[in-house]
Amino acid sequence: MATLENTASADGTAEGEGVRRRDFINIAAVSFAGVGGVVAVLPLINQMNPSADVLALSTTEVDLSGIQPGQAIKTTFRSQPLFVRQLTEKEIAEADAVDASTLRDPQTLEERTVDGKTQWLITMGVCTHLGCVPLGAGEGENKGEYGGYFCPCHGSHYDTAARIRKGPAPKNLEVPPYSFTSDTAILVG
Repeated sequence: MATLENTASADGTAEGEGVRRRDFINIAAVSFAGVGGVVAVLPLINQMNPSADVLALSTTEVDLSGIQPGQAIKTTFRSQPLFVRQLTEKEIAEADAVDASTLRDPQTLEERTVDGKTQWLITMGVCTHLGCVPLGAGEGENKGEYGGYFCPCHGSHYDTAARIRKGPAPKNLEVPPYSFTSDTAILVG
């Protein structure tokens, strides 16, 4: 009958115990290095978080009570222009008359507004071509061939629903996330 005997190594410990001790030391060293790596990387990742002043601008409240039908205002959201427009019944009818499938970036007016509030169109005032600010929100500004917005930088024309109709812009003006806090106020962001 053969018996298993522990043989002594050069340092006087049994080989079976040395393997276990070596494994423990390796696991402990790798664990220590992993914890050290996480501690070293956390400040680097944390510095990518937005600062307090940016977080303070993460939402914008807009009062709608002074905007008349057919009028638009410019305000800012996250340091970019924001267009808030109250569409007239004629502008809504013009936007609804367009077959969305014929558009470069197909969207209906209902998809670009909040249910039950299609007269309120809220969009970012940044052309989707190269980031210029389109005209059409201010009194007397050029609204382009389709009565919405006109980008003077490269000639993009947007309709009354801020959808691209002509020019180099690839997409409609962006609709930011927003919600109505009352009948006369919205919270953007």
